Amino acid sequence: VQLQASGGGLVQAGESLRLSCVVSGRTFSLGWFRQVPGKAREFVGTINWSVGSITYADSVKGRFTISRDGAKNTVTLQMNSLRPEDTAVYYCGADRYGTGNWTYWGQGTQVTVSS
Repeated sequence: VQLQASGGGLVQAGESLRLSCVVSGRTFSLGWFRQVPGKAREFVGTINWSVGSITYADSVKGRFTISRDGAKNTVTLQMNSLRPEDTAVYYCGADRYGTGNWTYWGQGTQVTVSS
């Protein structure tokens, strides 16, 4: 499984950004995570690739939306009402077999939200 993330950038608080992750290969779930220096990688949300069920971290519920486009093998993270605390490097990851092990990662994309 190969993952290619894109779409980060610098925005002001309250603005929006969209991240995309192109997936090559089959996977059970695709997830978005984020990490700031000195802290562990944090779960943002996941989508089951075949069923389409989605889960979100409490910190992003109501602001972030995950969707998938099967024809383009792409998963999108739409981030609205961004806050400075959303600043992080965002990663897409794949749980290929549905075991909860996120063993495939794309390169990170920086999201910076200024106050």
